Amino acid sequence: MHINIVTLFPEMFSAITDFGITSKAGKQGLIELDYFNPREFATDRHRTVDDKPYGGGPGMLMKTGPLVAAINAARKGLRDKGRGSEAKVAYLSPQGRVLDQAGVFELASRESIILLCGRYQGIDQRVIDQEVDEEWSVGNFVLSGGELAAMTLIDTVTRLQPGAVGDKDSVNEDSFSNGLLHWPEYTKPQVFNNQDVPNVLLSGDHEAIREWRLQQSLVATREKRPELISKEILDQKE
Repeated sequence: MHINIVTLFPEMFSAITDFGITSKAGKQGLIELDYFNPREFATDRHRTVDDKPYGGGPGMLMKTGPLVAAINAARKGLRDKGRGSEAKVAYLSPQGRVLDQAGVFELASRESIILLCGRYQGIDQRVIDQEVDEEWSVGNFVLSGGELAAMTLIDTVTRLQPGAVGDKDSVNEDSFSNGLLHWPEYTKPQVFNNQDVPNVLLSGDHEAIREWRLQQSLVATREKRPELISKEILDQKE
């Protein structure tokens, strides 16, 4: 999967390119990241990328010229690699579709995408109207910029790339993969602070373990995220 990122702070993405599963996936060629900094496309000597909003008010907006030029360069970068025709420009925004596991599966199936990271008070609405194909949010809160949201999105879609995670079953059993939260997990020691590992996990009875884990997933979801449970996602056994 090829991801082009429009950002004023490309160096922030070292958090995912240098560590963990995303770093490994990059080295294996499962994901490829390129960066396009609007500041590189500013035409004044100060390389200005922000300006005051019309109508007054606090904060600054990203200037249209450098931003659109960076988006166009990101598109060209994908076209040059034969991937530009299908790539959508996705703006990381608190007003976007909230990213959930279904959305992650949808995004992970694509060959390429352009992520647009806003800063300051946001970006000019005309850029959204004319250049953006979709908006994604990582929650009902506001970040200082789109970079952290973009990194979250990249991490989630990377996990679903074939070969990114050593044991593919661990991805299939993640929370939300089947609409439910994950069951509780235990490791050594068998007794910790006077609390034992549940006996069923020591039984060697794989069917009983599967039953227990399903039950615990349902209990955890009902107690922690009851809004996730609906008749539509549960089968008769559940």
